[in-house]
Amino acid sequence: MSLAITADEPRLSLPRRFIDLLPGLALLFAIGFSGKLIEQTINGYGKAHHLALPNIEYVLWAIVIGLIIANTIGVPNIFKAGIRTYEFFLKLGIVLLGVRFLLGDVLKLGGISLIAVLLELTISIVLMTWLGNTFKLTPKLTSLLAIGSSICGVSAIIAAKGAINAKDEDASFAIAAILALGAIGLFAFPLIGHALGMSEHAYGLWAGLAIDNTAEATAAGNLWSEQAGKIAVLAKTTRNATIGFVVLAYAIYWATRGEAQTIDNKAAFLWNKFPKFVLGFIVVSLAATLGAFSKDQASDIANLSRWAFLLTFAGVGLSTEFREMRKQGLYPFIVGAAGEIGIAIVTLGIVIAVQPWLPA
Repeated sequence: MSLAITADEPRLSLPRRFIDLLPGLALLFAIGFSGKLIEQTINGYGKAHHLALPNIEYVLWAIVIGLIIANTIGVPNIFKAGIRTYEFFLKLGIVLLGVRFLLGDVLKLGGISLIAVLLELTISIVLMTWLGNTFKLTPKLTSLLAIGSSICGVSAIIAAKGAINAKDEDASFAIAAILALGAIGLFAFPLIGHALGMSEHAYGLWAGLAIDNTAEATAAGNLWSEQAGKIAVLAKTTRNATIGFVVLAYAIYWATRGEAQTIDNKAAFLWNKFPKFVLGFIVVSLAATLGAFSKDQASDIANLSRWAFLLTFAGVGLSTEFREMRKQGLYPFIVGAAGEIGIAIVTLGIVIAVQPWLPA
């Protein structure tokens, strides 16, 4: 079915568009707020009865509630348009989170961590390409899995699909594999990190390096602590910033094989593919570094970022349908699972090796 709008078809007005989004937005808020309420209730009960209860943060509760709804009763169509805005709130939350990253904080990521990011990119692409070829996946599906696992999951796959003229079904397979494994990593990473006694900085760096989707990486970091969440976001946005260069390289490769459009203006291509929210994050961080915000203003902006993430994590849960993923077949999941586990293990080894030189 064509989505093109002809001259005779009226465009939706902004008020009508907002009305269409409202049910889903309300559901995101209700689930996110419920997650926060559950967290506060459990913490309050523990303090009142002097019990050492585990501090399970709202991000996990919001995701779990969303997962339960999506995979039991399902999500009616009236909510879906609003739910899809969770990616907007994710980007908004990261932009606003820049107020907590002064340039000194950015420098704390350090040269060692930046080298770790470059190693992750290289290892992910090489490993996924080898696995895809070994399991005889289609070449472009292999490319999409390599791009998605190395940079930023679904966003990178979507950006690459058009650039290399990949089929819709290849993009669907890659996205389904990345989403399923991201959801598993979200729960597994904090358990592994605690078992290994990792520091906040080391764990946040690992989450930012090994988890593909920005939403899951942010959530996994915040499940450990707010500081670990900051480091995870910083490492993840560094990976995100490479999206234009990596997708451009793949586009040129497939163009030379006559299977993608020729890239005439490389600078324009990079700008179109570059995630603009990363620029917003940098601008807000620079403004905070230069003292543009008072302490109270910075606190309010940071609090707004938490509200944005609250809606984001609810959307992650609601958008993850296990029954749809089962329809995609086994091989993409086998390759994706093997690749993601391999990447997680290798990046964990890198982080543990450099942990003595990371900030405490």
